[in-house]
Amino acid sequence: MKKTVITLVAICLTAFYTHGQSNCSKFYPFSEGAMSQLTMYNAKGKMQGMVEYYINNVTSTGDATVANMSMKLIDKKGNEIQGSEYEATCKDGVVSIDFKSLMNQGMMAAYGEEMDYDITGTNLDIPNDLSVGQSLPDAEIIIKMSMSGMNFNMSTIITDRKVLDKESITVPAGTFDCYVITQTTRIKSMAANQSRTSKQWIAEGVGFVKSEDYNKKGKIANTSLLTAVSK
Repeated sequence: MKKTVITLVAICLTAFYTHGQSNCSKFYPFSEGAMSQLTMYNAKGKMQGMVEYYINNVTSTGDATVANMSMKLIDKKGNEIQGSEYEATCKDGVVSIDFKSLMNQGMMAAYGEEMDYDITGTNLDIPNDLSVGQSLPDAEIIIKMSMSGMNFNMSTIITDRKVLDKESITVPAGTFDCYVITQTTRIKSMAANQSRTSKQWIAEGVGFVKSEDYNKKGKIANTSLLTAVSK
């Protein structure tokens, strides 16, 4: 499940699109109590685990709307193995996801409490108005760490984001008309250096519906499908 967890940090944490809308957000959930469940499968179609997303609360600050999010990563036996919280802000027709959502919480915990670190980055943005051929801005998180006299960095960088197409797809949660977005994710750390491309399907009023992660040969390595959603 190691590769699946790494993939989720790069894809699912940055693609928490679930059911629920506000006047500001067209794709992302800005409705208190909303929940979505994504089920993950490997290249052979075997279930690897689930990710559940919750909207804890929604507040207004000036002309911005802020949603507090929580995520639970669950293994195929139903055990929670990782969790995190982060925020998404909607302003002027653009949803901006806190770059800290790209952090691998499990990896950070493994380094222990004695570690000092500094976190910088660029939020993941997506506008309400999407069109085929549109390019979307990059996002990144860079963590500079110091422990026991040793200094090292860890980063997740998302580039080449583009609206590829529109198509209708069917997943366990239903059939949806979606925008298809492609991107490249690069993860660098002491434990792993990976570069993967992925494709995501999002639908208006529903949000994240499907994701495919591809290996270096262009073959599907992991798939995530929307399997449950509630307001």
